[in-house]
Amino acid sequence: MIITLKDGSTKEYAQSKSIYEIAADISEGLARMACAGEVDGEVKDLRTVIDGDCHLAILTFQDEGGRAAFRHTTSHIMAQAIKRLYPDAKLAIGPSIADGFYYDIDREKPLTSEDLEKIEAEMKKIVKEDLKIERFELPRAEAVELMKEKEEPYKVELVEDLPEDAVISFYRQGEFTDLCAGPHLLSTKPVKAFRLTSLAGAYWRGSEKNKMLQRIYGTSYTKKADLEEYLHRMEEAKKRDHRKLGKELGLFMMCEDGPGFPFFLPKGMELKNALMGYWREIHRKAGYVEISTPIILNRRLWETSGHWDHYKENMYTTVIDEEDYAIKPMNCPGGVLVYKSEPRSYRDLPLRLAEVGLVHRHEKSGQLHGLMRVRCFNQDDAHIFMTKEQIKDEIKGVANLIDQVYSLFGFKYHVELSTRPENSMGSDEDWEMATEGLRGALEELGLDYVVNEGDGAFYGPKIDFHLEDSIGRTWQCGTIQLDFQLPLRFELEYTGKDGEKHRPIMIHRVAFGSIERFIGILIEHFAGAFPTWLSPVQVKVLPISDKYAGYGQQVLSELLENGIRAEMDTRSEKIGYKIREAQNQKIPYMLIVGAKEEENHQVAVRSRFLGDEGDQSLEQFLCDIQREIKNRENRPIGEKVE
Repeated sequence: MIITLKDGSTKEYAQSKSIYEIAADISEGLARMACAGEVDGEVKDLRTVIDGDCHLAILTFQDEGGRAAFRHTTSHIMAQAIKRLYPDAKLAIGPSIADGFYYDIDREKPLTSEDLEKIEAEMKKIVKEDLKIERFELPRAEAVELMKEKEEPYKVELVEDLPEDAVISFYRQGEFTDLCAGPHLLSTKPVKAFRLTSLAGAYWRGSEKNKMLQRIYGTSYTKKADLEEYLHRMEEAKKRDHRKLGKELGLFMMCEDGPGFPFFLPKGMELKNALMGYWREIHRKAGYVEISTPIILNRRLWETSGHWDHYKENMYTTVIDEEDYAIKPMNCPGGVLVYKSEPRSYRDLPLRLAEVGLVHRHEKSGQLHGLMRVRCFNQDDAHIFMTKEQIKDEIKGVANLIDQVYSLFGFKYHVELSTRPENSMGSDEDWEMATEGLRGALEELGLDYVVNEGDGAFYGPKIDFHLEDSIGRTWQCGTIQLDFQLPLRFELEYTGKDGEKHRPIMIHRVAFGSIERFIGILIEHFAGAFPTWLSPVQVKVLPISDKYAGYGQQVLSELLENGIRAEMDTRSEKIGYKIREAQNQKIPYMLIVGAKEEENHQVAVRSRFLGDEGDQSLEQFLCDIQREIKNRENRPIGEKVE
């Protein structure tokens, strides 16, 4: 058999070999680092025996599939430790996830954070025992009996849901056996750097109708230094938590009278309005026109769009005049109705309709998370209607606009192209044309991208933009989706050069995504210390004493008249206290005023960027800050304004 490796080289073997044996034949070092294998694109266990020609990649911790196998093994080690310490605990599921793993358990007495330390200590013992991990299979009936013997009701339920002729796989390490599809490492020994990070609640099988279980989260790495770096990032993330900073900075609030429905406070509205002012400016320059569509529309519309059949469980509905209506979960159908409101010609295309529309989607209470996961939000949608020939140029225009937005805030990003899924609608010709249009636009722009085969929307392929924040986390925000189905469903037309009727192509695109979620990301990205142009309060006037409050009011009035968002601290506190308070509020500039400043019509400038910047005339300060705001500068810490 011929094995084609990742680098294109080949290995030829006369007899069957396991993936691990092939890795060892390539090099001992690779075998030591191997966590799993990828055979013809499918991740497999190292124990998997290969007996025919194939493409093989040996996966280490540096590969996604390798990390998943490593961390899945860690979840089994944790489960084994839990069963040793708390034999009454019942195990549910324990998969690997993006940054680690978790295991759901059912125990009459819930675990505490102190228990996590005990579990970690037992896990270390299991790792030192270097237990060999063995895979075996059983027929469904025997698998059920085994799980009943071990008194694992959740495992029994999982097995019983499988077909009667199914062969069920298990993994055994020492006295511990778990139902599992794998893959796993060959032994417990390599798992040396791990940490159990938190406890949470989780419904069995994700259903609110089922029992609430306890979920234990953790992560693991091959090196202690990598684990420490990750934990440091997590600590930094806690400090930057937008829920904590949002409360401290007076930006937004959540209320038990409306779970998942955020309240923006005055300072939060200043931030939001500054962000939306920028949004409107760049969209006007890019040739968009802004519209606003109703938030409640009747059932017929949502049936035509397909949402009533495919998205109804996420929609809020009501009855008006004995007719079904729904609060919009998306802006798209409203934009379609605007397009259809008058006859269109090829001369009107491309037509770029932008809308920051308030949408509502039903999210389960357990999934709500600050501004990141809410039940109502403003979506910065745009819908572009165009001819087939305009696809590439329009995609390039949108990609450039999204790049402009992310670059302004200092985000790095990567791009993914998602292609036709199995449940797609439309002709092969349409899909080929659309996918190549997206691909061609990305290549002409010189943007590197990863292809996600089969991950497009059912109505068309898409491009997703994943931004990276200041502590290395990624967020999917911007997206460009091509759609043939809504123009077809709503019978959209335009008159072509030939005088005949034609069907337009539609682009759905967002730059920020959910405005609320984007604000949450910005809060954490900047740790609440926004660039001056975005800051809710740009300047704080600080009189040294009540005696100079009159001059402070003059300074404040001039700032406000010149469009600067400013406040004055009128409290009878020492100036050092006022400065610290302004610093805690992340105010970019503090203007301290006393006798000398009043006499010379000056201000003593302190900034978040440089500390004491000395005395300036108020006119000079206004000139500098207005330039900084106009240019939307993100002034680095330690940089002096020239």
